[in-house]
Amino acid sequence: MRAAVNTSYGSPEVVRIRDVPKPQPKANEVLVRVHASTVNRTDCGTLWAHPFFIRGFTGLVRPTHTIRGMDFAGTIESVGAGVTSFRPGDRVFGLAPNDSGGHAEYLAVPEQDAMATIPEGVPFDEAVVCEGAWYADSNLRQFGLKPGQTVLIYGASGAIGTAAVQLAKSYGAEVTAVVATRHLELARSLGADRVIDYTAEDFTAIGETFDFVFDSVGKTSYFRCRKLLRPEGTFAATDLGPGGQNIWLTWWSAIRHNNRVIFAMPQPRKPFVDFLRARMAAGEFRAVVDRHYPLDAVVEAYRYVLTGQKTGIVVIDVVAEGESA
Repeated sequence: MRAAVNTSYGSPEVVRIRDVPKPQPKANEVLVRVHASTVNRTDCGTLWAHPFFIRGFTGLVRPTHTIRGMDFAGTIESVGAGVTSFRPGDRVFGLAPNDSGGHAEYLAVPEQDAMATIPEGVPFDEAVVCEGAWYADSNLRQFGLKPGQTVLIYGASGAIGTAAVQLAKSYGAEVTAVVATRHLELARSLGADRVIDYTAEDFTAIGETFDFVFDSVGKTSYFRCRKLLRPEGTFAATDLGPGGQNIWLTWWSAIRHNNRVIFAMPQPRKPFVDFLRARMAAGEFRAVVDRHYPLDAVVEAYRYVLTGQKTGIVVIDVVAEGESA
């Protein structure tokens, strides 16, 4: 099978399209013919091994898993012994085992892993939404978002931000989205109750406070946003922050028992994918697709994502349109 392979850490140029052995499903595994994947922040981080400490999980000198691709959507081609939940021909999506393997024509996935059937009417390229939604939902859940609470989402146009707006609304929250001018209508279409153009005004000077302030792109800080928080409000971000401050502030908040800053731990994967499927089926969640790249152009996809300018998700079409699966 064809796959995008990187045997070393580095820039997108270390990725090569190669022929590699096709996986065979073991007992309690299914073999997925991958139709679509994405290039996302997680893929970029593991490609570069940034921050450095992730090498403790991905391989100290070189990557343990050489095929990136955290998201996948495709069709089950065959099943291993003992599989009862899926059958050949099922359309499925989810998070790849070990956060890798989606940038290939085939992927073996344990039956009980983070995988579910795609709701009827949702195409493959709109089902590869788990990575951003998983991080968004992990933050909303760790905060304990309740109906009627107020949320400000900074950077509400990326994969995590567009997911956070929709999921926060599904929890019954009142959402303020902070985006650039070109994304104002997008944020409104996703359900945001109020939209702020950060290029036209200082969102931290609006004179309002919120129960939860979520930096979904890692481009602001607690110290800049703290005046937006209510007395019992919480700030969360999706990266470590300058000097790793979000980790230190989370520890300090835990010591003081005030929940002022949280750095969310990812939630269990399988329950999340089932939850997301239900939101998709109910019409409460949809993909925002920036652009498509064929598998052969995955290097160009990495380059684009690394600009930090993408809107929603960047899709890798492993099966080209019109190609037989």
